[in-house]
Amino acid sequence: MEVKIFRIEGRIKKPNYVTPFLKDVRALKVEDAIEKVYADLGSQHRVKRYYLKITSMKEIPLEETKNVILHELSGES
Repeated sequence: MEVKIFRIEGRIKKPNYVTPFLKDVRALKVEDAIEKVYADLGSQHRVKRYYLKITSMKEIPLEETKNVILHELSGES
């Protein structure tokens, strides 16, 4: 199987604030990418899953991401 890059967009909607997010992640399928976003944002921002609303998800080519770590993991500089 080939590892793909997914762009997940959404917003964190807590009672006292709302903020948008955009995250590029590597995963085998879109379900794995969504789980990764839930885990990352939950640990970084102390947000429960029910406060995260995902608005869009799509597969993107490597050239479209600006994340340097994803470029290094794929073997490109």
